[in-house]
Amino acid sequence: MATDAQPSKPMFWIGWVLTVLPALFLLSGGVTAALQLPMVKEGLGKYGINPALLPVFAALELACPVLLLIPRTATIGAILLTAYMGGAVLTHLRAGEPQWIVPIVFAAVIWLGLWLRRPALRQQMLGV
Repeated sequence: MATDAQPSKPMFWIGWVLTVLPALFLLSGGVTAALQLPMVKEGLGKYGINPALLPVFAALELACPVLLLIPRTATIGAILLTAYMGGAVLTHLRAGEPQWIVPIVFAAVIWLGLWLRRPALRQQMLGV
């Protein structure tokens, strides 16, 4: 497969849906973090995270999905979001919560969306 090949239309659109939905979810989280809503501060306190870090979380949850949605920066956005989700996994594991699987699935959906709409990425990942 050539690196400039285009994905089929169904793969392309399914890939975009799998990219946009997590991005919108994260953007909404970024807005709530930027607004420093009481429920967000309580949630951070539950995990022993200083609420003074909310601007950092807001910046990450706003910037990374935007990077993911821009085709030229989508790969770096996916990489950064994977790292962010890794932090979420660790947070849930430390708290002894079973939700640790959710960020893993979330990251997998992000990569699947990118994989479906980028033939060059499929070629690099599969070596075909």
